[in-house]
Amino acid sequence: MDDLDFSNTPPVPAPAAANPPAPAPVAAKPPPAPEPVSLYEPKLALAFFKLAGSVESFAAGTQIFAENEKTSGFFSKGARIYLLLDGDVTLTRGGKPLELVLPGEIFGEMAAIAEMPRSATATARKACRVLSLDEKAFLNSLQQMPEFALMLMSVMAQRLRRGLGRLAAANKASVEALEHANTLDRKMLADLQQALGDPTPATAAAGKTVVTKGAIGACMFVVTEGKIAISVDDKVIERVGPGGAFGEMALVDRSGRSATATAETDSAWLLVGRNEFIGMVKTRPAFGIALMRSMAARVLHIGKLLGS
Repeated sequence: MDDLDFSNTPPVPAPAAANPPAPAPVAAKPPPAPEPVSLYEPKLALAFFKLAGSVESFAAGTQIFAENEKTSGFFSKGARIYLLLDGDVTLTRGGKPLELVLPGEIFGEMAAIAEMPRSATATARKACRVLSLDEKAFLNSLQQMPEFALMLMSVMAQRLRRGLGRLAAANKASVEALEHANTLDRKMLADLQQALGDPTPATAAAGKTVVTKGAIGACMFVVTEGKIAISVDDKVIERVGPGGAFGEMALVDRSGRSATATAETDSAWLLVGRNEFIGMVKTRPAFGIALMRSMAARVLHIGKLLGS
């Protein structure tokens, strides 16, 4: 439009544009959280099963055990846990694929240890060979190799943490709480108290927070009186009564607390440090078995909540 300006004033050149502001940096997406390193030790598991295990073979398509098979006692009559030597085994729940077991892995241990029905059906997808242990063989191997109990508890703790994370993400309106007591019988409680130097139990009034989710854990708790509520995001998932234990996961895998614990009634408990915990597992197989049973029951309970 300058050629239409009939004034004698020369056009004023437009001021040079200032440097445009640099665009705001785009926030980089955080990298996905790395998958936790498996705590399972195939060589240790194989050595453990070789101590007293029996070799069994299954043709392709053979059902090894069925979902909802009931157990009684530490192992039911004829119930076994397995280590796969070769081939592969599919685990299904409600007819839907759940997991593929590969050589070197164990399966069937949760229900056998927790004294609960089988949570899945195991079927040989290919012809396979396994080492199997019944109750007597399992206990015999555990007395000779107690470190297997520590490894298995580490694996269970890892499964529990994954399950609790998924349960929190599911944001269910309500969940059924697992009632847990008498993990340790009177004799084991007496042995534990003696091993700890006969300390006076710690106490808390009803409503007091005992453990906070995410806190660093340095000890396990064994309830002697009252009831402790274990909660995730304000939902109670478990109640622990006299003889029951909680907090052992932090000792097993040295991670932060996975849940919050609150005294539901006036309560008392024994504190067990990591060194005492490991010493008890290694010298008293019954103690390790009791804790494995407790952890296995929790794993199955969380699985049930996720499936409901």
